[in-house]
Amino acid sequence: MPGRRGCGRDARRGRTGDGGGVTQQPVAIIGAGYAGLACAVELARRHVPVTVFERSHTLGGRARVVAKDGWRVDNGQHILIGAYTELTRLLRLTGGSPKLLEHLPLTLHTPGHMHLQAARLPAPLHLAIGLLRATGLGWADRLAMLRLMRFLKKQRFRVEAQLTVAELLRDTRQSERLSRLVWEPLCVAALNTPVAEASAQVFASVLRDSLAAGASASELLIPRVDLSELFPVPAARYLAVRRGKLRTGTAVEAIRPVAGGFRLEGDPADQRYAHVVVAAAPHHAGALLAPLDGCARLAAKIDALSSEPITTVYLALGAPLRLAHAMIGLVDGPAQWAFDRGRLGGPAGLIACVISTHGTHEALSREALTLAVHAQLERQLGRRLPAAEWSQVITEKRATFACRPGLARPGPQTPLPGLWLAGDYLDPDYPATLESAVRSGVATAARVLQALEPTAPEANR
Repeated sequence: MPGRRGCGRDARRGRTGDGGGVTQQPVAIIGAGYAGLACAVELARRHVPVTVFERSHTLGGRARVVAKDGWRVDNGQHILIGAYTELTRLLRLTGGSPKLLEHLPLTLHTPGHMHLQAARLPAPLHLAIGLLRATGLGWADRLAMLRLMRFLKKQRFRVEAQLTVAELLRDTRQSERLSRLVWEPLCVAALNTPVAEASAQVFASVLRDSLAAGASASELLIPRVDLSELFPVPAARYLAVRRGKLRTGTAVEAIRPVAGGFRLEGDPADQRYAHVVVAAAPHHAGALLAPLDGCARLAAKIDALSSEPITTVYLALGAPLRLAHAMIGLVDGPAQWAFDRGRLGGPAGLIACVISTHGTHEALSREALTLAVHAQLERQLGRRLPAAEWSQVITEKRATFACRPGLARPGPQTPLPGLWLAGDYLDPDYPATLESAVRSGVATAARVLQALEPTAPEANR
């Protein structure tokens, strides 16, 4: 909850509230994505003066709204699961409504091929009953799924570091149909990396918190508003009433260590900051770190992270069109998933089709790709669809890092005291998600608080 006003212990140390003394030393955060804003909110909650710098005029970083031709759509589709609690906690903290997220039982529906929906029961019954009721899967497929989940549970969801998802599926004798309809789409959706290259360990962590979790933890949480409105805008309001500063349209070109802290090239106030959190995308973070003494190796480590794209094809097909579920699987075409934005608070008939990772679709023009996805959707639904009233193709070329086995990820600390990192690429246990971004921001804020106020009770959480 937001900090309460309390009595100051002395004029220099400022007020107390929400866990002890609070410093007046300013902190700069570079990047107004989910990680940077989560870090800023946590610091502001402890009354730390924060300034957030964002080169764009739109909040959200790689999870943001795009305005085009009078339409407002996301640059990509993001879902959470019930076990991912940090973002939902921060939504409550910043005044967001629970209605901003559509809560759906874990459902894998591929029209004409398969339907699997978890029951609202404790684990493992929710999956077992879901498998019994599933359509489109034979008994060999069902037994194979249970075999994989039993194997992972026995291993406590820890597998060999160098194992790929494809090797895990082979070693646990997964059927071709189950792999094609369930495991491969889930892998590219969660890790944005093909099964032949994807980390089995990270995939096991995702399965632990989804299929292996209880009904509430495995729920799908799909945003009903655009990704800028979901958290970044409420976070900006939260900062504003706590004297936090948000400088959009302000690019930080360099970080300069000075006595007692840092100055930022591009900061119109030319202020000295006691701590700086680099919460920019990896390719921007590496560029900022590389010129700093002692940070070249860290910058090279960040730059070595390969990236994977995500393309979203929007089709406005008119009010009569409504998919059977808010999210369905797609096969035999460029896209892997389709989202019915009309069922999620958007315009009726607006469908978002998602293409994860690299592929042959990258050689197509935008017009050709739009037609290919439209034709794929027609085949999948088994009926003719109207021509799109409006369409848009949005490609995030560096949407996520390639989540490969044994990937060496940096931590939040840099060689320079007072200089920190935050971002979805730092958590070794999870892929690049909104939740991992938020968790990273919160964890980095805790480290900054500990450095600023090491005796504060909650700074050592």
